[in-house]
Amino acid sequence: MTRHKEAVVTFGPWNAGPLPKDLLDCVKKDIESQGYTIPQEEAPAKKLRLCKPSKSAALHVDLCKATNSTDALQYLLQFARKPVEAESVEGVVRILLEHYYKETDNSVRLKIASLLGLLSKTVGFSPDCIVEDVISTVSNEKSHQVLAQLLDTLLIIGVQLPESPVVAHRIVDVACKHLSDTYFGVRNKCLQLLGCLGTMDSPPGKDAEGLGPSTGAARDVQGIISDHFGDQDPRVRTAALKAMLQLHERGMIIQQIIYDQACRLLADDYEQVRSAAVQIVWVLSVLYPESIVPIPSSNEEIRLVDDAFGKISHMVSDGSWMVRVQAAKTLGSMLQVSPHFLEQTLDKKLMSDLRRKRTAHERAKELFASGEFSSGRKWADDAPKEKLDTNTVNLIASGACGAFVHGLEDEMFEVRIAAVEALCQLARSSPSFAEKCLDFLVDMFNDEIEEVRLQSIHVLREISTHITLREDQLDTVLAVLEDSSRDIREALHELLCYTNVSTKECIQLALLELLKNLNKYPSDRNSVWKCLKFLGSRHPMLVLPLVPELLSTHPYFDTPEPDMDDPAYIAVLVLVFNAAKSCPTMPALFSDHTFRHYAYLRDSLSHLVPPLRLPGRKQVHGLDSVDSGSESGSVESAKLFLQQSLDRISTIQNLEAPGAQDLLIFTIRDLQRLGQLQTELAGAADFCATYLRCQLLLIKALQDKLWNMAVPLCLKQNVTAMAAAQQVLEESYKLEFMYSGLESRQVAIAHHVRLQAKALRLILSARTTHGQDPLISSSEKFLQELESFHRLFPAELPHFQDSFVDKLLELTPRLLSCKPAELVKILQTALRQSALLQLSLPQQIYRATANIIEPTGESDNPLRFTSGLVVALDVDATLEHVRDPQNSVKVEVLYPDGQSHVIHPKPGDFRKPGPSRHRLITQVYLSHSAWTEPSQVEVRLLLAYSSSSSASSPDSKLAWNDSIDSLPPPEAAVEGTIAFSKPVKIFIMPKPARR
Repeated sequence: MTRHKEAVVTFGPWNAGPLPKDLLDCVKKDIESQGYTIPQEEAPAKKLRLCKPSKSAALHVDLCKATNSTDALQYLLQFARKPVEAESVEGVVRILLEHYYKETDNSVRLKIASLLGLLSKTVGFSPDCIVEDVISTVSNEKSHQVLAQLLDTLLIIGVQLPESPVVAHRIVDVACKHLSDTYFGVRNKCLQLLGCLGTMDSPPGKDAEGLGPSTGAARDVQGIISDHFGDQDPRVRTAALKAMLQLHERGMIIQQIIYDQACRLLADDYEQVRSAAVQIVWVLSVLYPESIVPIPSSNEEIRLVDDAFGKISHMVSDGSWMVRVQAAKTLGSMLQVSPHFLEQTLDKKLMSDLRRKRTAHERAKELFASGEFSSGRKWADDAPKEKLDTNTVNLIASGACGAFVHGLEDEMFEVRIAAVEALCQLARSSPSFAEKCLDFLVDMFNDEIEEVRLQSIHVLREISTHITLREDQLDTVLAVLEDSSRDIREALHELLCYTNVSTKECIQLALLELLKNLNKYPSDRNSVWKCLKFLGSRHPMLVLPLVPELLSTHPYFDTPEPDMDDPAYIAVLVLVFNAAKSCPTMPALFSDHTFRHYAYLRDSLSHLVPPLRLPGRKQVHGLDSVDSGSESGSVESAKLFLQQSLDRISTIQNLEAPGAQDLLIFTIRDLQRLGQLQTELAGAADFCATYLRCQLLLIKALQDKLWNMAVPLCLKQNVTAMAAAQQVLEESYKLEFMYSGLESRQVAIAHHVRLQAKALRLILSARTTHGQDPLISSSEKFLQELESFHRLFPAELPHFQDSFVDKLLELTPRLLSCKPAELVKILQTALRQSALLQLSLPQQIYRATANIIEPTGESDNPLRFTSGLVVALDVDATLEHVRDPQNSVKVEVLYPDGQSHVIHPKPGDFRKPGPSRHRLITQVYLSHSAWTEPSQVEVRLLLAYSSSSSASSPDSKLAWNDSIDSLPPPEAAVEGTIAFSKPVKIFIMPKPARR
């Protein structure tokens, strides 16, 4: 084995120049002949510079290839479809401008101007470097269409640079120069520029060409815009009005001077102008409501808001239905108008109160002073001396006269809906107006369009605190109960809950019509019962004289006991019992069986029947004798009890395992009972109880006897602990998705519980799993979960001191480099030594709940249908505090053989009768093969959720050994469902098909 010798040769001093090539070759040969080897010099590695292809260069090449304008336009259209990076925008703009100056075709220049505006919107690019270039192109452009597009580009640039007032002033000056252009599109864009970029600062220039000296930018801009209110083109007039509105939206105070101009535009021939003028008049009425304006052809003056109200009221009779809709909506927001003008909108007769009338004494005095009396020789020689112009009679009176009457009788249902909504807004702020408009709203109950009827019912419900229905009005209202629409009937039930009636005959009429409704539509049972509950509690004195008739009692004779299964009889009892709560003399009119029926209904329908004080019948009312008035004062004590319970849990670290478990069990029981007694705290109490239940399961799973014995000896306990971990995992999703009103702290606690459950599951799987590969994968996923928690809740980490996640984050460098077995030991130690988190609750937490009204599940008669076919099952449920029910609520059907069927209701099946409350009315189709006897099918509601369980970045540095080259992909979003309603059991009987 020969050993090669290596020679290192240096030639001369370090600063010597390079040797000649022939001399160097001779030296190399001489050295190699002596057995030495000269190490070969490694060629220096070439450095590669990766750069993206230049967009501007590619565009330049394309445009140079274009032989005519059509090709150039095609290249520009192709270029517009490709994204451009922020650093390439300026170069692309220069190329476009260079070609712009060469191009003679208007369509190509128009496309280039459009591209300049699109490029200015590029994120990360500041367009201030191209402002002057675009302005110079504007100055030299001759085509009107291209000029309008360039002005639009300037508008985009100005909006992108809100902190550059100098740029805004430059653009405004350009707009002022081109306001005299003959093309309407250019004038429109100039006015839009003034509205979006005009400022209240003094402009840099003294004059705007031909516009006179600048006395103040605010008045200057408004004056220039208002000068175009009279433009010959209606599109320019519309643009001027919208530019003025834009100034108002940006915070500039519009001058009152333009009020007369805006009022004249209300009679414009163009509907868009009239529509914008309505908005301007309304804005001025809000800014200057108490200003005094003169009435034309009269010496009288009037408040501006009243004058504007009359003029906008006149627009309710406009020829365009869109203007009528806008005028009606605008009237609803004019709450400062005088009451006598407001009330005139409901009367079609022209009132003369707005013209000053002379008294009889003044007229006689003037006649006596003139010395003239009627001789009868001349026609009308006794006529009034003042001349009246028929056009000037159209003052505020004729404008406001019958405005809402016209709106409610309009041929377009959109106008009628707008008028109804405007009446609602005005009536809520004026009880006297609410009484006067009651008849008109009740008449709308007979409208041919269901949407109008429904809206009028909702409006009457909102102003119900200001009104009392007469018998004739109530008769019209109750006629709607015959409507075939379930939404209409239920809205009317809701209205009757909050309506006051005047006489006992009204109560009798309402009860009779509601019982007819119950007989015709049995599915309305719960809604009718709820309606009668509120009707009785609001009118106890009116129900009292009707009790003997309602209960069919007689002073001398015993009457037969009614059937308790009759929904109509239950409806009567609900009315009477709720009235008896505020009328202590009423129970004396009850017969013996009525008291028994009270006890039965108090237990079965406690949400409809209130607790009553029944003298001498303690066995009936029991705990119901507690005064409900004291319940309102107990909310604070309940909150104090809740906080004390949470404080007591903080001492759990000082207790042994049995004592800690007992404390948790007792606290969970107390919190559950607290939620049942205090509905206001039900969500918070249930949230705390669920969290403590998770901690109790974790404590039981981490008992010493489970971890101190060999694995083969504790297989049964291991299965129990794995089930506990799975249950904690499910409860953590409930904590996050079943409660609304949570803050970031509570969401972080839910994620922390989930992390503990996954750690326990990893530990248990490590004790029973054979092989390293599954364990490595599970360990990497867990570390991704830990990193995701750290990234999602950085602000909440200071509140997690001594917790499980706090201990793990301290050991993060060690966790990333250790082996799976060591990680499992660390997790086990951290789980057993971590402290219990202290809960802090927000102001209000609500738990998502669902109650299935139909089907009731009480019937023993099975639904019979032919096997293999389907039968429709009506489902009616109320949902409380459910976020996005259209996407999250599902219906599950569980068959006796274990099959389950999940149905996603249509968005149209959901209604929203009130805030945080939804109603689900849908149909579920059941089908199955033939059975020999009826069996029960369970129906329940599910709350679907989707949670991204792993959001860690793919470049996290995790490695268990050298053989792992890359991480597994992050786990996809975890989707699941939570049952949040009690299941209802229905008998069904699929019959075999006849052959």
